[in-house]
Amino acid sequence: MKTVTMRVDDSVYNMIKLAADGQRRNLSNFIEFATMQYLTSSQFVEKDEMNEILEDKDLVNNLMNGLEDFKKGDYTIVP
Repeated sequence: MKTVTMRVDDSVYNMIKLAADGQRRNLSNFIEFATMQYLTSSQFVEKDEMNEILEDKDLVNNLMNGLEDFKKGDYTIVP
């Protein structure tokens, strides 16, 4: 088990605290839970799903074109 210290803006802290309270979790448990939810649902794709994506040549082509446009500075990512 590791200990992590982090700094967050007061408004972010209040949102995290409210969400943790709503799930009846302590802050540390909620942050771990929310992080795992994010990582497993947003960052990873099942093998079958990835194969389906890669087989869609139009989609892959559009994604590659979009990446090239981004690299050229045609678009800006807004947080």
